[in-house]
Amino acid sequence: MKVLIGGYTKNTSKGIYELPVNENAEEVTLGQAEPIITVGGPTYFQKDGPLIFTINNAGEKGGISVFKQKGDGYEETSNYLTPGSSPAYIGINKRKKLIYTANYHTGVLQVFNYSADGKLTLLADCTHIADTLGPRPEQTDGPHPHFFDETPAGNLVSCDLGNDRVDFYRLNNNKLDHLAAYHNEPGFGTRHIVFSKDGHCFYVAGELSSKINVVKFDEESWQFENIATYSTIPEDFTAHNGAAAIKISGDDKFIYVSNRGHDSITVFGINDDNTLKLVQRVSVFGEFPRDFNWDPEEKYVVVANQNTNNATLYTRSAETGCLTPVQKKIAVPEGTRVLFTEN
Repeated sequence: MKVLIGGYTKNTSKGIYELPVNENAEEVTLGQAEPIITVGGPTYFQKDGPLIFTINNAGEKGGISVFKQKGDGYEETSNYLTPGSSPAYIGINKRKKLIYTANYHTGVLQVFNYSADGKLTLLADCTHIADTLGPRPEQTDGPHPHFFDETPAGNLVSCDLGNDRVDFYRLNNNKLDHLAAYHNEPGFGTRHIVFSKDGHCFYVAGELSSKINVVKFDEESWQFENIATYSTIPEDFTAHNGAAAIKISGDDKFIYVSNRGHDSITVFGINDDNTLKLVQRVSVFGEFPRDFNWDPEEKYVVVANQNTNNATLYTRSAETGCLTPVQKKIAVPEGTRVLFTEN
């Protein structure tokens, strides 16, 4: 098992790095980070077998590139680059061979399909408009979709930080039909979303508010019920913070969110009525944790700290949900995306 970490390439980073996971009866550690793909600004990426789909900041152009494993290395097989900024998020459906991207700067959502050898074809796109912009400075310049992926029922969902809104779509004859929208409170800064396994509830992370909003919904009638909202940081923390990644455990018992500023991961337990209870806030032992992830069995968690060029490894208790740090200060430059892989 390995961990892939990519991020910005503004300083020393070359692109995407690979770290081996060393397991034995007594401990688990990550080995030294080695560069495997040289690419500009791979701040988010996905993997399907030998294929890696990554954001590519290629100078005056931005977009996504596909790299295919060949021997011990990777070679670029396809890309979709246009003048301007690159996306902020890439989603994937491996069964349907679909890729979803959200461009924070341009407001554009895109859907691609891909072949077995990694060739991309643009199927559909749409652009968010500035119709419900929030009051914060980060919102007044326009829409900022930060997430675009699938719902439990196979529809599509985006999170728009600028508009404080969750939008739902259906891909129909290579067109994105808008189905419904849920509005977070003004200034929430809607960033990322996860769903309960039964598909009747979602949890939205607000970057600008450092909050999680719990919402019950019906994916047929598109009725929404605002259940509760929780702070991801302590009440007495007054310095700047931005909530970032959010994950839900496979057993639907725990929610995890990273805090950039408070520099922690907050763990919530999920009650039977989908409300949350605070379980833990644990340091990331670095600064600006944009992303974290776990292995397929959810035994280990790795967080990447962008500003301090390090990662931290934890073990995770399936019973309590708590994270225990086991390795700190793992050197990896400018990390913003973490992904476990078996090969």
